[in-house]
Amino acid sequence: MGSANSCIATEKTAVVMGGSIAGMLTAQVLTKHFDRVIIVERDLLKETAEKTEQRPGVPQSLHAHALLIRGQQILEHLFPGIITELADSDAPVINWTADSLWLSIRGWVPRFDSQLITRTCSRNLLEWTIRKRLTANDRVEWKTATQVTDLLTNKASVSGVRIRTANEPEVEIIADLVVDATGRNSRTPHWLQAMGYEPPQETVVNSFLGYASRWYEFPADLQKDWKAVYITTQAPGTRGGVIYQVEGNRWIVTLSGVGRDYPPTDEAGFLEFARSLRSPIIYETIKKLQPLSPIYAYKRTENCLHHYEKLSRFPENFLVVGDAVCSFNPVYGQGMTTAALGAMTLDECLSKQGNSIGLSRRFQKQLNKVISVPWMIATGEDFRWSTTEGGQTSLINKLMQKYLEQLLVLQTQSPEVHQLFLEVMHMQKQPKAFFHPRILMQVLKQVFTSQGQGENLSNGESLATSLPAVVE
Repeated sequence: MGSANSCIATEKTAVVMGGSIAGMLTAQVLTKHFDRVIIVERDLLKETAEKTEQRPGVPQSLHAHALLIRGQQILEHLFPGIITELADSDAPVINWTADSLWLSIRGWVPRFDSQLITRTCSRNLLEWTIRKRLTANDRVEWKTATQVTDLLTNKASVSGVRIRTANEPEVEIIADLVVDATGRNSRTPHWLQAMGYEPPQETVVNSFLGYASRWYEFPADLQKDWKAVYITTQAPGTRGGVIYQVEGNRWIVTLSGVGRDYPPTDEAGFLEFARSLRSPIIYETIKKLQPLSPIYAYKRTENCLHHYEKLSRFPENFLVVGDAVCSFNPVYGQGMTTAALGAMTLDECLSKQGNSIGLSRRFQKQLNKVISVPWMIATGEDFRWSTTEGGQTSLINKLMQKYLEQLLVLQTQSPEVHQLFLEVMHMQKQPKAFFHPRILMQVLKQVFTSQGQGENLSNGESLATSLPAVVE
């Protein structure tokens, strides 16, 4: 582990390792609190990059990505006017209750107008638009095609980084704060160990989901009354899929399979997998379309949580964010929005107490609170499959699953329940909203109706007797 030299910074400097979405949103927040923010990104980012250019460091960018409503609100807060810029780049607008067909595990949900509206676009366009705005900030400096090789340390704190750019000697950057936003491949556990700290415990929950995606041309003469179709995976079944419209007159199709039931990447196999879904609508649509790309596959989908919040010792002036702390099964679409929430959490911590002693541990604990709900949702769903490995499902998760099974029945019958479900999914409301007395009474009525008709609840247990424990 390197040690800081005697160079003294003349301005407050922060370094962000990683220039993906989590790193960029973090950098934008840091410009409010530091004079200079340096982003160190291992990929070469060209100033003349196109909106659709693929970045090697984000192999999953060729697949479906969802910026949830809460994430979109945060993005607009950090970069006022950016949603208009997405619209100017031809990102379609979608009303998630009126413009989408959704086959839940209990059937098709009702369609109606609402204010649950976002812009749908490719990951590449979203990242390019954020980077363009961030680059215009005169407090931000990019160092691309560059890697952090080591942390600089000064007693119990991190004081900077050592970096290497191709064909150049290593140099040191002295910083008042260093943030790791390098994603799933973060080296922080190794660096902590080298500094004499305990590395964090790790929880991995893997449903062995894989997905395959393809891009299609959007034909002007195709008749349809929807902009997206979402076919959920109904356990113990393993297959699901989504299709939606993005910029550039294109559609993206992503097919997924749980328990190593991976979608094929050959044309015939991909189409047959689509035809095998619980509804043939995606298959019937794409068999008429002109493909614009090969079929891309991705299988690194395990949920992985590093428990930095539990460490009794942690170096000062050092933070870990985004997938470097917690990566989710991407099928639930929570990653980018959770990263945005993490950036807002950092802003709150810095606004209250600045970069003072204890910030690092306080932030990691606060970030864990932000992560806890999407983690519960993602792992709770993945535990529905007997093939899932790792972690342990809690009693709360088991009871929540039973409650949600009844809620999903109501979702197919009640616009109110469907809208609430989407509000929770888009992180506008907490899951406790499912237990509002009005919703709770509807669920209880559904339970007693099912019991009166002789239907069995999961595991033959009465949900009604379990509800007090869930609510608590």
